[in-house]
Amino acid sequence: MRSAVLILCIISAINAFYFDFFSKKWDGLRVRFGFDLTGPYNFAKVPLTLKDAESEGYTKISEQCEGLFRGYRYLKDNDYALILVYDVQGNIAGIQAGLAENLPNGYPFVEIQPPFIKEGNRYFVTAYFVNPATICTKGRNKYLVESEGTGTNLYIQNGTDFNRDVIVAPKLQKDLVGTKWSKGNCFRSMGQHYWYDMHRNSDCRQFFPMFLMYNRGELNSFGWAFLTNIISPRFEHPQRSVISTFISDPPTCLYQQGNLTTMHIYLTDRPEYNFC
Repeated sequence: MRSAVLILCIISAINAFYFDFFSKKWDGLRVRFGFDLTGPYNFAKVPLTLKDAESEGYTKISEQCEGLFRGYRYLKDNDYALILVYDVQGNIAGIQAGLAENLPNGYPFVEIQPPFIKEGNRYFVTAYFVNPATICTKGRNKYLVESEGTGTNLYIQNGTDFNRDVIVAPKLQKDLVGTKWSKGNCFRSMGQHYWYDMHRNSDCRQFFPMFLMYNRGELNSFGWAFLTNIISPRFEHPQRSVISTFISDPPTCLYQQGNLTTMHIYLTDRPEYNFC
């Protein structure tokens, strides 16, 4: 009898694991890859509600849900590396990074403005997890968030019209065929990388500052990739020697750049299961 009960418990645990592991719903939001799992910034959870963000010390940088971007934008410790975007109901709706103007190498280059959009004395790159048209109108209540997860799709703002100027990332890897997204390499705890309009002879001034990552054929992570050096504990700084780990046929010009700045952003609560 005990053996039968034990077997049933094991089967239930396996079923629960596989149900969660292969879930199509985005079930979290974590930022920054790191080999040291004990590092305070590696795979760090970020608050999914405005209420939690304020309790954790995040402060608002946009007073109203209007302007060039959608949503109420919050950051912590005046660090523009991580800006969280919330809808009118106080639920997570997107993420941004803000770069100071007049960086030493002139980044972000004019050829990638947009997706970089200038507001004040900074340039911002933005990704929404829901249709930006809904963020400042109805938003999502907690029941919808529980049902849909962190978001419903990935919308990259690619112009000043946040309703029209968006690139919608394919949620399924198979739907990348025929698009400008080119296949990179697989990396454990990240995913199968895809880069926009990437080839060996690409001009680095046109290097698209975002990449996608797929696992088991589905989009569940993405990230920023900036061709400049930005100091923040939130950012990663991969060496040029590892570029081919992520890009299968790297542009030659990448090896002539200085320090790179990246951030891996996970729409899953378990990035350690990202096996590609």
